[in-house]
Amino acid sequence: MNKLAKEKKKAVKYVTRKNGVFWPSPAMKKIAFMSDPRVYSKAAKDPVKFWEEQAREGLTWEKEWDIGYEEKLPYFKWFKGGKLNFCVNCLDRHLNKANKVAMVWVPEPVNEKPIEFTYGQLYDKVNRFANVLKKYGVGKGDVVSIYLPMVPEAMVAMLACTRIGAIHSIVFSAFSSEALKARIQDGKAKILITSDGYYRRGKPEPLLKKARAAARRTTIKKIIIVPRIKKKAPTGGKYLDFNKEMEKVDSYCAPEIMNSEDTMFILYTSGTTGKPKGIVHDTGGYAMQAYLTTKWNFDMHEDDLMWCTADVGWITGHTYAMYGPLLVGAKTLIYEGGPDYPNPGRWWKLIQDHKVNMFYTAPTAIRMFMKIDEKWINKYDLSSIRIMGSVGEPIDVKSWMWYFNKIGGGRCPIIDTWWQTETGGTLINVLPGIGPFVPTVSGRPFPGVTKEIVDEKGRPVKPGKPGFLIQKSPFAPGMLHGVYNNHKKFVETYWKKYKKYYDTSDGAYTTNGLIRITGRTDDVMKVAGHRLATAELENAIDADKHVGECAIVPLPHAVKGQVPVAFVVLKHGKPGPELEKRLKKFVDIKIGPTARPAKIYFVEDLPKTRSGKIMRRILKAIITKEEPKGLMTLVNPQSVGRIKQIVETQ
Repeated sequence: MNKLAKEKKKAVKYVTRKNGVFWPSPAMKKIAFMSDPRVYSKAAKDPVKFWEEQAREGLTWEKEWDIGYEEKLPYFKWFKGGKLNFCVNCLDRHLNKANKVAMVWVPEPVNEKPIEFTYGQLYDKVNRFANVLKKYGVGKGDVVSIYLPMVPEAMVAMLACTRIGAIHSIVFSAFSSEALKARIQDGKAKILITSDGYYRRGKPEPLLKKARAAARRTTIKKIIIVPRIKKKAPTGGKYLDFNKEMEKVDSYCAPEIMNSEDTMFILYTSGTTGKPKGIVHDTGGYAMQAYLTTKWNFDMHEDDLMWCTADVGWITGHTYAMYGPLLVGAKTLIYEGGPDYPNPGRWWKLIQDHKVNMFYTAPTAIRMFMKIDEKWINKYDLSSIRIMGSVGEPIDVKSWMWYFNKIGGGRCPIIDTWWQTETGGTLINVLPGIGPFVPTVSGRPFPGVTKEIVDEKGRPVKPGKPGFLIQKSPFAPGMLHGVYNNHKKFVETYWKKYKKYYDTSDGAYTTNGLIRITGRTDDVMKVAGHRLATAELENAIDADKHVGECAIVPLPHAVKGQVPVAFVVLKHGKPGPELEKRLKKFVDIKIGPTARPAKIYFVEDLPKTRSGKIMRRILKAIITKEEPKGLMTLVNPQSVGRIKQIVETQ
């Protein structure tokens, strides 16, 4: 037995298996922050008291709140009257361990070495950049647009904004200049922070040209440029060099003391029209939820290293790549590049080299790696992993089990998390010290959160029956506090349907007391009077050995109302009538003839956001011969044209 095999064999098992269900092992229960299932019932008796107790213990407050929770729907406030600074909670309070590593940054080019930043070093950089922002007129309540790739300066810029009370608005660096411009204009940002470029699959990708185009004829007064690819950038006037500006300012900036309910950041998410909505998150409530969900869901201790693979342009990157680990006082890994560059072993080598303890990624990435030769995984020691997470969309059984066995070695819990940009942090999943871990089942609402599954009129449905997932009062601390400058959109999107309940627009049902997410309710079809969730059909097709990935969308039908149409990416096999017939029969067996797709299109790729969500409404627009909207949010917009061509020729 070689050294690697020995290491894998002696790795600690954190789960045990009983009757096909996975439970935390004694080793997991021993180290878990929360292993007592009674925490759910205790929190349910008085959710406000629960969150108040956690806030006193977990965060540093300048002044304690007067009112724990106040509700005047559709708005609500947590820790009203409380005062704190978010940056202080991420950095200042950890300076008793200033030499401890806070962030590990890994550049994509293999000839560049990873860089570690201690809490002390990060503190110095954040203070300096906060002073840079103040120098150019940024203060409390001003909006700062951040258009950066996964570089250390992204975290520095975010934290600097929170230090002075500015509102950051981060825009995914792969978005177009038009997408950036729309967000700048909506927020009326004063400063734009960007870079000359970044590396993607071995090549420098320019970014500044898009940023300059977006900033024209907007409220932007200054553009601060991070020199990443050393491409010549303009200087003088409205253009500032990040590094040079850092040298001109003091190394300390007094933190702005904020009200708990003050806006901390805006993050734009696409609506059904494709027009972005500016989701507003406050300071105290978001801090509390980010802190506690990171600590309990990922069982994160101060010496642990977490790697959340999400880009900072998404809420997952905000909460679990950047802020959550620092609030806990632990370490985070930030990787600049693609998952398979220079080879498909890059991610697994990073886990081995840096001894990652918590690994959090999307089903899309999992399915991608399922298609590659397993030698790229087997050659690396992944035994440092203790907790794995899934995020972005419901995960199918095949992907769950592959992830569990191949990446976790059959010994690590998988936290299948449900949440949204709007919720700020995870709200449904299993706590690793409590369990159980059931493939495709998210679990229970986080302690202190009340979720329910209802029918179209808001009445509770019976266990096992599909319905609509809603949240009841008191609403979770990290949840949205409005749509920026758009009260009407806030009400229409989240409160119009159920009035007193928050409408998640997701479908779900309970199984053995646990919640299983079936997908967006706009992805639920009614075929000949039968409600069919797209996730159920996708799971059935995904189970076929030929299929790598699948998306189902409804097509209007004169008789049946709607019929399902499938878009399938093959893992192997030849597309054609024979395989289409086989997959339809497979659905007949798995679900029944009612669910049989009317048509199956074999495509090379599915349109997705960077966070891994398949944009089914774009596929729906294609088959209904409408103009697809919201392409600016896609990581692979070129896929849309190719799919349209396939649909039009068949």
